[in-house]
Amino acid sequence: MASRWWDPEGEFKPLHQINPLRLDYISHLSGGLQGKKILDVGCGGGILSESMAKLQADVTGIDLGDGPLEIARLHLLESGLEVDYRKIPVEQLAEEMPGQFDVVTCMEMLEHVPDPGSIIAACKKLVKPDGHVFFSTINRNPAAWLTAVVGAEHIMKMLPVGTHHYQKFIRPSELESWCRATDLKLDDCTGIIYNPLSRAFTTGKNLTVNYMGHATPL
Repeated sequence: MASRWWDPEGEFKPLHQINPLRLDYISHLSGGLQGKKILDVGCGGGILSESMAKLQADVTGIDLGDGPLEIARLHLLESGLEVDYRKIPVEQLAEEMPGQFDVVTCMEMLEHVPDPGSIIAACKKLVKPDGHVFFSTINRNPAAWLTAVVGAEHIMKMLPVGTHHYQKFIRPSELESWCRATDLKLDDCTGIIYNPLSRAFTTGKNLTVNYMGHATPL
């Protein structure tokens, strides 16, 4: 499983493809990552966590899956990087370490949890008053269903069937509402756009399917 997760041409290829876009977005809008204390919520096998550690950030990655965390820890032996991986709910960590992180990332996770609002509230509690919170998720509309479910899972086989559930997709207006409810201001939303001809991802203003959000405490 470890080799599959970290294989850029394997079943997690989309994560590897979008990771440079995610990293650039996070680094740019937070004013650089070097020396900053960062929390990666839902870190999985550590693709984003390690890339932020490479930029000399102090990274903590949390996840509830034993398998992904084991993969993430094993890959540190290969990369030689330092990331503190923990199995803990983000809400529990928010009680332990409130206001201790310069940057909190929660990428490709909100559309998989039963209560996104609770996750967002915990992220707000964990970030410093002058810090930054980043999200990425999938918009909810027919085009997103056709692209992320029918296209990515059933036609192009980019993701395992059943990875996504349309009813859990999140409109930007809903993300903004959850942020506002927990005293976060959603300052920016940027789309991640897939070109099926070139099979490449780019960023842009189109939020129809995948998009990232940058929020700061009010």
